[in-house]
Amino acid sequence: MAAKKATESFSKSLIEEVHKWGCMKQTGVSLRYMMEFGSKPTRRNLLISGQFLHKELPIRIARRAIELESLPYGLSEKPAVLKVRDWYLDSFRDLRSFPDIKDTNDEKEFTKMIKAIKVRHNNVVPMMALGVQQLKKGMDPKIVYKDLDEIHQFLDRFYMSRIGIRMLIGQHVELHNPNPPPHCVGYIHTKMSPLEVAQNASEDARAICLREYGSAPEINIYGDPKFTFPYVPTHLHLMVFELVKNSLRAVQERYMDSDRVAPPIRIIVTEGIEDVTIKVSDEGGGIPRSGLPKIFTYLYSTAKNPLDEYSDLGTSDTVATMAGYGYGLPISRLYARYFGGDLQMISMEGYGTDAYLHLSRLGDSQEPLP
Repeated sequence: MAAKKATESFSKSLIEEVHKWGCMKQTGVSLRYMMEFGSKPTRRNLLISGQFLHKELPIRIARRAIELESLPYGLSEKPAVLKVRDWYLDSFRDLRSFPDIKDTNDEKEFTKMIKAIKVRHNNVVPMMALGVQQLKKGMDPKIVYKDLDEIHQFLDRFYMSRIGIRMLIGQHVELHNPNPPPHCVGYIHTKMSPLEVAQNASEDARAICLREYGSAPEINIYGDPKFTFPYVPTHLHLMVFELVKNSLRAVQERYMDSDRVAPPIRIIVTEGIEDVTIKVSDEGGGIPRSGLPKIFTYLYSTAKNPLDEYSDLGTSDTVATMAGYGYGLPISRLYARYFGGDLQMISMEGYGTDAYLHLSRLGDSQEPLP
């Protein structure tokens, strides 16, 4: 019944158009291109950027809307997933009903609209997480995680595409900022200090740990504070925050009832010719080798599930919990890969875990387009 309802609110011609646009070729851009193009946000450049997004965004959004229709195990029918699909169809309709962008006025109106689209999609990740929870609740526990591989691969593509869409919209909107912060081109900071971002992210994670447990291990950071390179600080913050939060939780829980002082978490930031690497090391007891493949799936978390506590999603977005969606690591890895980097975890069971976050320095890699 619910599935029928979703299509009722969208005309047949719209659904046909979604399928037509979903077959078109996507166009990827590189960090370097975004940076060079955005460094001169003239009216002409903003116009070109608006015209590009007017054609590119419907293609990317249509592809995701189509995928949301045909997910395995009945995931497409779950109420939360239907809601996400409606958001994508609404956004597709908004983009397609917007006339061609001919002048600065059109472009300003268009920018307002895509800003609203970005806000509409703010809760896609927790909403999809809820859909997967709704699926897991009704599922035979005998269906093991590797059978859910298809869902996992879909979510990887889905979230990677979402990172790209949000980056393109955010970048365009930010180029309108009349007083950009120094060295910033849209979302990109041309002289970002990875050490400084790691420090801020660590402090944020440690504050949450203090709030949840009443105490928190120390964090020691090593690296050259003067070293900078072009990157998106919000992306890096999100990744380091996630890694440090996991380490803090592991160490805190391991040493909670011990009279020994919890060992510090060590963060090392190094620069190579191709990569900047950030290593986060903890002595939180590590992960058994059998559990390592699971840490990058969306269906696994060692913590209690926060969605059980918030049946209403309105609240859960404001609360940064220490753990529980089981989404932090797989999504962090997608952020790393989006600009040509990667995230790897090496564990010593009984001792601790090392996370290696590689960020590409070259900025030439094209967006991975699922």
